[in-house]
Amino acid sequence: MFEDRPDCEEVVLAGRSNVGKSTVMRELTGHSTFTTGKKPGVTRSPNHFDWNSEGFMFTDLPGFGFMSGVEEGRREQIKTDVVRYIEGNADEILAGVLVVDGKSAVDIIDRHSGPDEIPHDVELFHFLWELDVPTVVAVNKMDKVDDRDERLDDLCDRLGLHPPWKQWQNTIAPISAKRGDIESLNEALQTHFHEQKRDDLLKFVT
Repeated sequence: MFEDRPDCEEVVLAGRSNVGKSTVMRELTGHSTFTTGKKPGVTRSPNHFDWNSEGFMFTDLPGFGFMSGVEEGRREQIKTDVVRYIEGNADEILAGVLVVDGKSAVDIIDRHSGPDEIPHDVELFHFLWELDVPTVVAVNKMDKVDDRDERLDDLCDRLGLHPPWKQWQNTIAPISAKRGDIESLNEALQTHFHEQKRDDLLKFVT
């Protein structure tokens, strides 16, 4: 499934199905060739958008979690493939962008929290950190959220980040990709590129 990866450093986009990853990808790259849709799980294999001459690409990984019409075994396999992709390419990943739905993320995390269960979003966030991959949580669809600061503080709390969220501006990026508002994500990526001495890539996140 993941054999055709270009030999590039990259920014990976990961997250549950139907949180708007492909829309974020479209805004980051300025290209509309990525399949988006209301049905969860449209992306079933990685979408790479690369600049070979720069040795850089954005990668939209398949969504994990519930997908309408997809059996549980297949869903688990997709999640395993995503984890293996990130683990296998961690040294080449300049940043991991975990895309979540600002309106529902906290509720979903709470619903799947328990003695024997770690919510996928929380698990993936900590997995990226453990691999020393600079991580940005792109909190999408914020145009639909009324209690903005409270929601973002609650999300930080669930991720193990001490609120208030505003002290995590290189980690928590509230965006509305469908409206073209990804400025906070771009700013966070700029910081991570600069820290890794890749100022040559700043032009991709302006």
